[in-house]
Amino acid sequence: MGTRTLALFALLMVVAVGAVVVACSLTARPTGSDTTAGTGTGSNQTPATGTESGTETTPGPGTETTPPQPVVPEKKPVRLLFLGDLMLDRIPGQHIAKGEDPFGGVARLLDDADVTIGNLECVIATVGQRVPKAYNFRCHPRNVPLLARYFDAVSLANNHSGDFGKDAFAEQLELLTRGGVNYFGGGRNLEEAHRPLLIERNGLRLAILGYNEIELRSYEAGPATSGLAWSDDDRVVADIKAARQQADMVIVYPHWGLEYQSKPSARQAALARKMIDAGAALVVGSHPHVTQTVEYYKQGLIVYSLGNFVFDDYMDVPPSLNEPSRTSWMLWVTVDESGVKGWHTQTARTDDKGFPQRLSNGGPCGDGAAQTLELCIID
Repeated sequence: MGTRTLALFALLMVVAVGAVVVACSLTARPTGSDTTAGTGTGSNQTPATGTESGTETTPGPGTETTPPQPVVPEKKPVRLLFLGDLMLDRIPGQHIAKGEDPFGGVARLLDDADVTIGNLECVIATVGQRVPKAYNFRCHPRNVPLLARYFDAVSLANNHSGDFGKDAFAEQLELLTRGGVNYFGGGRNLEEAHRPLLIERNGLRLAILGYNEIELRSYEAGPATSGLAWSDDDRVVADIKAARQQADMVIVYPHWGLEYQSKPSARQAALARKMIDAGAALVVGSHPHVTQTVEYYKQGLIVYSLGNFVFDDYMDVPPSLNEPSRTSWMLWVTVDESGVKGWHTQTARTDDKGFPQRLSNGGPCGDGAAQTLELCIID
């Protein structure tokens, strides 16, 4: 190798060794330094989220990282609409079979609610045998799409759900489930019948329970048989307390009271207050076939009966009860996570088809000045 070649080789070796030294000096981490990369303390390097070029860096020993927090949806007020008894058999059923919409006269109002709930005062089924009693109501499955169109949930806890026996009740559960209609107050067994229906709207979770205490007790669900939830006080209280652990608010829809009485019975009042004491914020009743009074109790609201909503009950009553049996309240309640924020009623009247038509004069009751009316508020 010539002299010039040796000189050139030596020069290249010096450059290479210098590059290694420089590289090592740039990457070395001084022991015990408080400028550890990724801590964000005393360093101009980008913390654990990465460098300016987007390259992620691994946090050093002792680095604390904050896990991402779940996004909690804002809880906004919810507008609830409660309706009375929906009896889709007899005269209403005949008109529905012709393709008529029983809710057409109030459809816009039903669509305005965030959640719409009613009491299904018949069994939707094609099977079963008539149970011996004064009135038996069985409705055609063609009603399921109508309920799915207008209602977010229906109560099965009433004295007509079992009118055609357990087989019919079980078929109804299947038809409603397949048709996308939520229900409560009944189920395939005792546990399911007492399970609350949970509905979430605007970030608010509502638990809805239903109970019946009107004949026949044989309609009740068993440990392994379908049926409705019976109104046993201790079980009702336990259900409400359990539901309160799952939801922001508990609503109870009982089927109770005396038919065609404008004021609640002592039994209704005692049970309603027990429900509020257990943790319910709102109690809305059905069965009397007429509207009944309203009560404020502690932090809760009790509306004892909404009357008939779809029904041909005028066929079964004397003339003195014709108008009361045709009149129902559409109950609007605004709720948030603190409870009931406001409420009012709109009055509807069933026509000769048994279909509800809204009356132009609104409703007599609400949380404003009208609450002084004896018709509405219990002192």
